[in-house]
Amino acid sequence: MIEIERKFLVNSLDYRKESQSKTTIVQGFLNTHPNRTVRIRIHGEMGYITIKGVSNENGTTRFEWEDELNVRDARALLRLCEPGIIEKSRYVVKAGEHLFEIDEFSGENEGLIIAEIELSSEEEEFLQPSWLGNEVTGDIRFYNSQLSKKPYKYWKNEV
Repeated sequence: MIEIERKFLVNSLDYRKESQSKTTIVQGFLNTHPNRTVRIRIHGEMGYITIKGVSNENGTTRFEWEDELNVRDARALLRLCEPGIIEKSRYVVKAGEHLFEIDEFSGENEGLIIAEIELSSEEEEFLQPSWLGNEVTGDIRFYNSQLSKKPYKYWKNEV
């Protein structure tokens, strides 16, 4: 239940050619407290509830618990979420022994593309494809919970 994850900006659309799948995601947050977030997500035809704890100092590791919901319940819970529903398309790309999940945001976060990789340890090495850009792990502006409050369109010129 501990997630170790690194996040990167993406510098080209080349990952699309390497993608194994593309799925639509809609998500909202029931709670965006700094010490915990409670997320409701519809990922394709599945619903999920996820609770995440506070990140460690460098932003790579934190507690995460997730369980499936039926889509009807997930849609109902989305109506209870805080303002700022996030919509994105997720591409999955295999690179070496790892999978990257690349999110292309739409709506108020249009233009933002983030690649995430889950690791088994903070020191684990991984293949870095040419489309992988600057690392943004630990930069809370790029947390989905923060993008729901302060969308990318309001600060994209600062990056």
